[in-house]
Amino acid sequence: MFGLIGIVLTFAMVFGGYVLAGGKMGVITHSLPFEMMMIGGAAVGSFLLSNDGSVIKHTLPGIMRAFKGARWHEADNTQVLCLLFQLLKLARANPVELEEHVENPQASAIFQQYPAILKDDQAVTLITDTLRSISLNYDDPYQVEDMLTRRINLMKDEAMHVAHALQNMADALPALGIVAAVLGVIKTMAAIDQPPAVLGGMIGGALVGTFLGVFLAYGLVAPLAQRLGAVMKQDLAFYDVIKSVLIAGLHQHATNLCVEVGRQAAPEHLRPSFVEVENALRDMKKAA
Repeated sequence: MFGLIGIVLTFAMVFGGYVLAGGKMGVITHSLPFEMMMIGGAAVGSFLLSNDGSVIKHTLPGIMRAFKGARWHEADNTQVLCLLFQLLKLARANPVELEEHVENPQASAIFQQYPAILKDDQAVTLITDTLRSISLNYDDPYQVEDMLTRRINLMKDEAMHVAHALQNMADALPALGIVAAVLGVIKTMAAIDQPPAVLGGMIGGALVGTFLGVFLAYGLVAPLAQRLGAVMKQDLAFYDVIKSVLIAGLHQHATNLCVEVGRQAAPEHLRPSFVEVENALRDMKKAA
C-alpha cells in the first residue's frame, strides 16, 4: 500500500509542480515514447546482459515482494520459538521419537501445528538438518554454528541478488538518459537551419531523455531496490532466530533459555515481548 502511495505521490509532485510552474506537458508527451524506448529498452537489455537466468526469473516476483512486504512478522517469530521449544524438549526426552519428525516433517504432528513455517522449505530444512546433525552426534556447537552461519550467509547472498541487480540498473539509468539526450542533440544539430521555435522544441525533447533517466533512477528503480532489500533483510532475520535457538540448544542450555536467546536475536521491531512468548508457550502446553 505505502509503495503505491509513494509512486502516486512522486508522479503527482514532480509533474504537478512542473505544470503549476507553467510547464507544457506537450513537449514531454511528444518525446516520451521515443525516449522511453531508448532508455527503457537499453536498461532492460543491459539488465539481461549483466544477470543470469536465476536473477531474471526472480525479478518480477521480487518486485511483487517489494510491494507486498515481508513474509515474516512478530507473530511468526513467536510461532517458530514455540516450534523449536517443542523439538528441543523432544530431542532431550526421546531422541528416537524426534527422528520421525525430522525425517518426515510434512507428516509431523509438531510441524503441522505451524502451517506457515511448514510451507517454507528453507526454514524446515534448516531446522531438520541441524537436528539430524545432533542425532548423528555431530554436536560440537562451534562447528554447527559455523555451518549454520555459512548456510544463512549463502541464503542472504542469493536473496539479495535481485535487489542488487535493480540497484545496478538504477545506477545506469542516468547515463542512459544522457545517451538519449545526446542523440536528441545530434538530431537537433542536423536541423540547425530550422527556425528557433522548431529548434527549441527539439532541444526540449532531447532534455526529456536526461530528465527521464534521472527520474526513473532516483524516483522509482532505486527506491524499489532499497525497499526489496529491506523486505529481504526482515525475512532473513527469521532464520537468524532459528539459528540462535538451535545453537543455544547444542550448548545444553535450558530449553526456556534457548527460546529467550532466540527471542533476543530477533530485530527490535519484530521481537515479541518476553510475556508474549511465555503466554504462547503456556497455551501450547495446555493444548498438548
